[in-house]
This record gives sequence, structure tokens and C-alpha cells, in this order.
Amino acid sequence: MLGLMADRRGDDRLLFRIDEKAYRLEVRPGERGGVSAVGWETRGPAELAELEERLVTAGYEVTRPGEEVARERMVSDLIRFRDPDDCYDHEIFWGLSTSSQRFASPIGAEFVAGAEGVGHVLQVVSDRARYESLFLDVLGFRLSDHIDLAPGLTATFTHCNPRHHSFAFTPKVEGRPLGVGHFMLEVTDLDVIGRAIEHIEDEPHRLLKTFGRHSNDRMTSFYLLTPSDVGLEFGTGGIKIDDETWTPTRYDTAHLWGHHSVDHH
Repeated sequence: MLGLMADRRGDDRLLFRIDEKAYRLEVRPGERGGVSAVGWETRGPAELAELEERLVTAGYEVTRPGEEVARERMVSDLIRFRDPDDCYDHEIFWGLSTSSQRFASPIGAEFVAGAEGVGHVLQVVSDRARYESLFLDVLGFRLSDHIDLAPGLTATFTHCNPRHHSFAFTPKVEGRPLGVGHFMLEVTDLDVIGRAIEHIEDEPHRLLKTFGRHSNDRMTSFYLLTPSDVGLEFGTGGIKIDDETWTPTRYDTAHLWGHHSVDHH
């Protein structure tokens, strides 16, 4: 439906590719759905050691999973620390494997990935200040902008490459559990999005938000529910950030139009 390239590894690992890298998404069977780990790439061993030191100084318990896990993850080395809300692991790594097999989407989709990574993650958090401190002060992400969703309810968008945001977070509200609310995949062609919307008409229970356009990153997208009960935004046309000229701003709505929540009750 979305055009990722699947790579089965035995009975318990399903890897998905969207570019030249060996994989960007891994799915394993579990007792419940959800996200167990999110990976962040750094340039090399020196940068990894620097981030480890900064995390430890900030009070985070950092582990080095070792060679066996690194081989499994197909990276040169990695460190791991628990998300502040104890929802999943953050894994910072360097040297993600590149596949010798050319990426070929089964539906001809071209993804925006490469140096910009898999897309973005949006998380519902308990303490906005704590996440601002972690991502901006410790990990070195940069502020993209804020969206005022309601009085006293502000979403924060941060970036670590030219993509408008790689990590965004919003305070907890009633009815939304803590943890990853959705992740995003971006393609280069609006027609791929349109065909995916037609597909989802056959599985209407999977539609979370209707077709729409965001105010801040200008992404045209819709949201669906994966079989793991995690939201997935599928979009195109997101803007890039040039840190030399970018000035963070505020928006009074997340959507220029569309993105209406779908009630399945």
C-alpha cells in the first residue's frame, strides 16, 4: 500500500527499506503493539562518545549494548538510553549498513530519506521542559517552531538535519496516552499518496486523519493506523530548513486544511 521494500529475516524479523540503507524500519512480533526503539544517527565514534558523555552528565543512564546487538542492528556501534517517560529506548548509532541491492519500491514510490533519515516521530510527553532540555540542550537538535494547539497546550518541533522536524512532542491531554503518537514517511509524488488513500478505502478502520496540509512544514498527508497500533503519517512536499536563515515562529493551528480526526465508534 505504501511502497516500502520488505526483507524477511526468519520468522521474527521483518525489515523495511525506503532507500539505499539496509533497513529503516523493523517489525517484530510482540504481546502488544507500539514502538520499542527509535534510532538516531551520528557521524562517527567520536561524536557517539561525546553524546554519551553529555547524556551521562545530564543524569541519563546510558548503556552500550555491544557487538552482538550492533550486528543485529546492522550498525558499527550504538549507545542506548531510556526515554524520559519510560516508553521506549533511544538508540544513538553510527555506521548504518548500506545494501548492495538497489532499492526498488514495489509500487514505484520514491521516499525522501537518505541524509534526512526515515522521517519524523511525534510523541505525547508528560513534561515539556524535560524533553526540550534533552533534545535541544543535550542531543543538540535545533528548534523549528511551535504550534499553539489550545490554551496552555503547545507542540514543539525540532530538527537535526534539513527536514523540517525529526522529533516533535506535545503535552499529554485526556484520551492520548504517553509515547509515540505517530511516525512519518515522506514520498516525492502526490499520486503515491492519492493511491494509498484509495487503498485505505478498503480498510476504513485504518484511517486516523483525513487528507490535509500542515501549517508549519507544509506537508500534504493523511494518517493511518498500522497493524502495531501506531499512527503513521504518509505525506509529500515537506519544506527544508536552512539553519543559516531559519527563524523559529509560532502557529495558531496545526492544519491549513483537512486532517480531520476519524471517529470509528
